[in-house]
Amino acid sequence: MNRSKLLTADQSLKYFKAEFNIILAFAVLVCHFSFSQRNDVVKVDISIDKEYQTIHNFAASDAWAAQYTGLWPDNKKQQMADWLFSLENHTNGSPKGIGLSAWRFNIGAGSAAQGSESGIKDPWRRAEGFLQDNGRYDWRKQAGQQWFLQAAKERDVEEFIAFVNSPPIQMTKNNKAHSEDGLAANLSKDKYVDYGVFLANFVHHFRDSLSIDFDYISPFNEPQWEWKGGQEGSPWNNNELADATKVIDSVFIQQKIDTKIELTEAGAIGYLTGEKEKHNNRSNQIETFFSPESPNYLANLKSVAPKVAAHSYFTTWDIQKLKSERQRMAEKLLKYPSLEYWMSEYCILENNEEIKGKGRDLGMQTALYVARLIHADLTIANASAWHWWLAMSPYDFKDGLIYVDKDTEDGNYFDSKLLWALGNYSRFVRPGAKRVFVDYKGINEEDNLKDGVLISAYKNQDKSIVVVVVNQREKAIDLRLNMAYPAETRMNSYITNESFNLRKMDKGFSKKNSIGVLGKSVTTMVFDAEE
Repeated sequence: MNRSKLLTADQSLKYFKAEFNIILAFAVLVCHFSFSQRNDVVKVDISIDKEYQTIHNFAASDAWAAQYTGLWPDNKKQQMADWLFSLENHTNGSPKGIGLSAWRFNIGAGSAAQGSESGIKDPWRRAEGFLQDNGRYDWRKQAGQQWFLQAAKERDVEEFIAFVNSPPIQMTKNNKAHSEDGLAANLSKDKYVDYGVFLANFVHHFRDSLSIDFDYISPFNEPQWEWKGGQEGSPWNNNELADATKVIDSVFIQQKIDTKIELTEAGAIGYLTGEKEKHNNRSNQIETFFSPESPNYLANLKSVAPKVAAHSYFTTWDIQKLKSERQRMAEKLLKYPSLEYWMSEYCILENNEEIKGKGRDLGMQTALYVARLIHADLTIANASAWHWWLAMSPYDFKDGLIYVDKDTEDGNYFDSKLLWALGNYSRFVRPGAKRVFVDYKGINEEDNLKDGVLISAYKNQDKSIVVVVVNQREKAIDLRLNMAYPAETRMNSYITNESFNLRKMDKGFSKKNSIGVLGKSVTTMVFDAEE
């Protein structure tokens, strides 16, 4: 008996079953659309002429895994890069990747060279550093991260942000990439110039040698926390942060650096908008740095970007808190109309009745939880950018878009529904898009935010209209859109649910008919004028 033929037949049977399952799932989806009159109806008014904030980008960071996965076999890292950055489509029209429009590069402090003496137990949370003990730079360091940086550029990512957890160990007070007591910056005032020169040299090198222009640099990541170990990091009090920023600005002006300083990379939204009793000298940062009456006013510095950034940690539950924290941000920014707000980092740290941070989840529960947050950050807080934390994670935690084996040379890798749900925004809401007016019954009310239907709309610079629908319900719904369409309009829709990853759905579109949206899904509809 020919064993190879048996194997081939068995493989053919498996292939047939897989194809049959896809066809069956597609047929079920078509039935949902065909018989959508049985569904609840959601009537939505959209005014494309009433605009809100500009959306600049969606991003993720290369910490901490890219230092290793960027050195993995080429076919594996190319696939991960395609998932993250690609704007190409499969032959069926479905996207190959989520088209991130920005990328965050972690400038390492050099703790990797110290090994176990670094005080950071997990090698994956140490980082190499460009600055060496002899005062020279070794630009070959962080090679894995540099690979993903170039892969992003090759796939037409246009915005790059560099962020620093800790200044180089050669400059810090304790020669470590973390603080001893968490009470003050781990950098003496007499080293501020050296730190500014280090950042300028970094920008110069990547611009002049690698043609990578960093649009922004964040020298003070999450300055509110004590950072006494576990990973690279440094606390900063507001007065220290202000003094250091003035020095860095002067260095950037002298060296003709166009990169803007992302000043407030706050560990939580509340540190921007108000006083915190525990960290009084690290909070109220909008007033502290952008009010002309403040002794630490920095908005007049040439290098400081006219924006504030914070992380959405610890503000996603309960729903009342999710809403009120973002309303407070929007209200605060009304006093400072020249400022934008960027949500520059998030993963699931909290434990609540809906979700727990520990434990990987490649499915829709995590994807829908985060999609709700994206919706709230964009439509309530008016965020102009939205960034996830770890693009790739080796951990048993809800912190990655892609999950990888904790192997420094090679391993398995897995995409997640969260990756593709983020893509429902990032792939279609392109840089320069304007969020536009949306209204429907219950919009952004607490009950609807918790388990209802979340709808937002955007106008791209090419005039296409993007409508993103997060249906948290089990049951499908019927959308009836009241929107001024161009005379001849085509619509393409893309769905992420348990069966599909940004799957393009081929179906007819009529302005008179409603549009069916499946339960437990994130669906994006793109409306263009037909050519």
